[in-house]
Amino acid sequence: MTYQPLAIADHLPERLTLTLWDFSWFVRTGPGEPFEDLDRAFEEAVERGYNTVRICAMPYLLFGSGIDTSELRLGGMGGQYAQGVRWYDVKAETTIDARAHLLELFRAAKRHNCFVIVSSWEYQQSPAFAATDEWYRALHAVAPEERAVELARAEAALLDFLAQHELADRVAFVELHNEVQIGHLTEGLDAFGDEAVIPLRDRLARGVELFHELQPEVPVTVNYAGVPVGVMRGIPDNVDVLVVHPYVYGVLDDLIETYGLRGEVNAYRQAEARRDLLRADAPDVADWSVSAQDAWRLDAMIVSKPEIYTHDWCDPEAFDGWLYEHYGEHRHAMDVKLRLWFETAADHAAARGVPLVFGEGWVGYTPKDGRFEEGPVGARICREAMALSAQVGAWGSIVCSNAAPQHAMWADIRLQQEANALFTQK
Repeated sequence: MTYQPLAIADHLPERLTLTLWDFSWFVRTGPGEPFEDLDRAFEEAVERGYNTVRICAMPYLLFGSGIDTSELRLGGMGGQYAQGVRWYDVKAETTIDARAHLLELFRAAKRHNCFVIVSSWEYQQSPAFAATDEWYRALHAVAPEERAVELARAEAALLDFLAQHELADRVAFVELHNEVQIGHLTEGLDAFGDEAVIPLRDRLARGVELFHELQPEVPVTVNYAGVPVGVMRGIPDNVDVLVVHPYVYGVLDDLIETYGLRGEVNAYRQAEARRDLLRADAPDVADWSVSAQDAWRLDAMIVSKPEIYTHDWCDPEAFDGWLYEHYGEHRHAMDVKLRLWFETAADHAAARGVPLVFGEGWVGYTPKDGRFEEGPVGARICREAMALSAQVGAWGSIVCSNAAPQHAMWADIRLQQEANALFTQK
């Protein structure tokens, strides 16, 4: 029997304009951090044309782990490690009552007439910011085959919790997890290729099915890094929304491969990187890591050591300069890939009869102090991607993954207003 997806609730916006608050909304709440004042963050979001935030809601921690989160201590990766890396450059340690903080986010969303996409980054990054490894250990105590099911159970309990406080109407939809092919949800499977696509799909489908049983009126899905062209059969048949992340990379892929940013430490091209990308005072990659007591954090996150090292120690102007110098070689291919991925995703969503959401994008993962995606090339891509999102009939889209309070692009109010208008205008 073919699954009949849930309809979009009448009270939700005709189009969701997303800003990616991920785990930053609870990690970066200390003095001077971008989410110190949630009302201010929502005010700024609305000013820029957003009506929806997408977050890691800590579902397993709050409603599955049994851990006391009334005094959850949070901070960075330890010392100066990853301070040059986007999303990881947490400056101020803080302690929160995590359930109370979740309620405050939803109350602030309601005050500003915004909505929330409830997701989880717990099998990728979120636990790496906790003061201890308790959260990380609890997640990994769950058998890989059962992780999607336990996430579903926890997220259903989270929805009950919100309903008790008359806040469940703020939920646009639920994602079992972020980028399911990348991270510890795939443990025990070789890769998201032919040999793993069906086993992973079945794991996820069981989680979606359980969530439907527990919350029959709330749309639920999973989301994918990129658009999984060639393995679209791996997307569970019972999702209510298709969510994909079209990072086209192109010239950034060229840089990553040229210097070995995503390989093993011993394969990193240290001499070439030192010549072309790094600051003069950079140590060798083998000498840059977390302390022994923080070593567990490296498994709790998914960014490779050479990539963290390069972002920490690069000369941002040199990094950007390399991208600009080589962009012309990749521009056409990047434009074609973006359009092809959009059209493929839109066609698949239409075939399934589900709405389409672009939850992240567009170029890729650049250093915290790099400005390629915030500059003229990136801004052009942001505008074109939002216009194309409208053309293919997407329900939700994002100006750029870097268009959020924890990134420099947040200061470019005009770009965000223009890009959101391109998506929402009739």
